[in-house]
Amino acid sequence: MTEAHEAVIALEDGRLFPGRSFGAPGTRTGEVVFNTSMTGYQEILTDPSYSNQIVTMTYPLIGNYGVNPDDVESGRIQAEGLIVKEACRIPSNWRSRQSLPDYLAAQGVIGIEGVDTRALTLHIRTAGAMKAAISTNGHSPDELVAMARAWPGLVGRDIVEGVTCREPYQWDSAIADCRLQIADCRSEIGNRKSGIGNQRFDVVAYDFGAKHNILRLLAASGCRVTVVPAYTPAAEALALKPDGVLLSNGPGDPAALTRIMPEVRKLIGEIPIFGICLGHQLLGLALGGKTFKLKFGHRGANQPVRELATGRVDITSQNHGFCVDIKSLPADEVELTHVNLDDGTLEGFRHRKLPLFAVQYHPEASPGPHDASHLFERFVGMMDRR
Repeated sequence: MTEAHEAVIALEDGRLFPGRSFGAPGTRTGEVVFNTSMTGYQEILTDPSYSNQIVTMTYPLIGNYGVNPDDVESGRIQAEGLIVKEACRIPSNWRSRQSLPDYLAAQGVIGIEGVDTRALTLHIRTAGAMKAAISTNGHSPDELVAMARAWPGLVGRDIVEGVTCREPYQWDSAIADCRLQIADCRSEIGNRKSGIGNQRFDVVAYDFGAKHNILRLLAASGCRVTVVPAYTPAAEALALKPDGVLLSNGPGDPAALTRIMPEVRKLIGEIPIFGICLGHQLLGLALGGKTFKLKFGHRGANQPVRELATGRVDITSQNHGFCVDIKSLPADEVELTHVNLDDGTLEGFRHRKLPLFAVQYHPEASPGPHDASHLFERFVGMMDRR
């Protein structure tokens, strides 16, 4: 059981939010954001897209079902810290192997509870996501505010280099991991042609901070997945002779990825491509669009998205602070396919002639609803028609 100490969150605008520690001691800086999911805190913490961010959970009680070795989206906690109203120290779930406070402490990550998370969230919604410092070490408020202001932020920085894999690898563990996801991936195409036992397609997945569930669902949809580092030249990826390429999610500013962008451009038109989140943004930039930073981002498991062609509304899982400008893509080449019903921002597009489509939200969920898992089948269908 971790010992509680006084803790504080200091924002770059001078606003302070006091609390108590429930994870590791220390001082960290990052961008403070909020997530509206009621559950899924373990998946959120281990999502590489949260690198350099401090996550505030808006739901008041976090940790009640504990932590287990299965519900992870990467090999470690990626967030800089976790802020909650109340942290549960005595979890109750048959799958639980560890409490959330012990999990944070074991990985050296700061957790702060007793915070007025409603006030913090309202402040971020009004002022926007901002730089922050969190500490259990007794620093003065002025010191912490100065640390927050000195942190370089996300804009213009390549954050992907800190989360991508270092060497290519096969997603061999997918066979074991997919057992719970198969039902969500199978449709008429899936039942006839895909599934773990009939892996018909070879996919190269670019790891910009890929969540494990993307790789699991690719495998469950009938794909043999080779994961490659973010900076892999397009020629090397194509030399593997894949049937398709997946551009994954990841953290930070897409416009800062100047080493990656030329390789994405070289892939377009050569092979079917499916982009998710950061992959969506990179494809948008590669096709001539522009990106911008959202005021406070979309993070949660209840984001409504409309498919323009059908009017269908999916409730989606989202985690992004940057967005493709909906007016910037060339209309003669790109068809807009999905929009966010809350603010009208772009959530998906496809190329009018080339085998390419992308979505800003997370069809793999984890956490969140499975409304959009059919998009993996769409990717398989695109490769099948190649």
